Amino acid sequence: MKIIIAGSSGLIGTALVAALRRDNHDVSRLVRRTAAGPDEYQWDPEQASIDPAALAGADAVVNLCGVGIGDKRWSGAYKQALRDSRITSTDVLANAVADAGVSTMVNASGVNFYGDTGDRVVDEHAPVGEGFLATLCHDWEAATAPASAAGVRTAMVRSAPVFARRGGMLDKLKLLYSVGLGGRLGSGRQYFPWISLDDEINAIKFVLTDDAIAGPVNLVGPAPVTNAQFNTALGKALHRPAPWVVPKFALKAIIGEFADEAILSGPRAIPAVLEGAGFSFRHNTIGEALDAAT
Repeated sequence: MKIIIAGSSGLIGTALVAALRRDNHDVSRLVRRTAAGPDEYQWDPEQASIDPAALAGADAVVNLCGVGIGDKRWSGAYKQALRDSRITSTDVLANAVADAGVSTMVNASGVNFYGDTGDRVVDEHAPVGEGFLATLCHDWEAATAPASAAGVRTAMVRSAPVFARRGGMLDKLKLLYSVGLGGRLGSGRQYFPWISLDDEINAIKFVLTDDAIAGPVNLVGPAPVTNAQFNTALGKALHRPAPWVVPKFALKAIIGEFADEAILSGPRAIPAVLEGAGFSFRHNTIGEALDAAT
């Protein structure tokens, strides 16, 4: 397949490009700087500009663009940047895909689409939840409409936090645990969706090549855990004690609104579409995923 990837420089994009090339796919990247090689094409989402040669003959486009959700404290300006970096790029690509007649579009989204579901299990049929992140994911996915309206097979991959040996959220947590500051966050009863980097990449490849998959797809590990269970598993994987409890008020004071929506609450989501299509997870439990990433 000839596959074009936007947002290829991050943790997932870098790993996906490498994996697809190992499988002998023809992979090119959309970049915002001047293209520096035959596998790069320049684009500018803010100006709705894209090199007309970029999508010529492409079989699929993967869009992973988006400012990091937890990179900064959420100010009004940063929340707008979170929206613009996702929705604008998706709208530009969806229209370009439709115009170029590309057959498949795989667009990133987040499992926070469901909001906080407590103990209720949710799959891809569940409605959008409440809160900034849920609305963001809903609007992000809605921006793919020009592609699906043109008959493009469009999949929105709702990813959980990804566990990787280097990069991502685990880097910060490993440091805390290494000095004995690990512990559950808030009550610990909130669900904490997760997926290993290997399964994240393999799932995206699976969606790219299975023509029967369209619409939302949960990229989450098959065994949901609470934050307390995650804390215990991470302490075990790192061989470090994790005795502390970080109270809700302290997290909110330090991190702000992000703590409420992404740390102190979460969906108990399951990967129903992937499992129904026959996808096999390499890491089926939180322990397996953390062992592979530590």
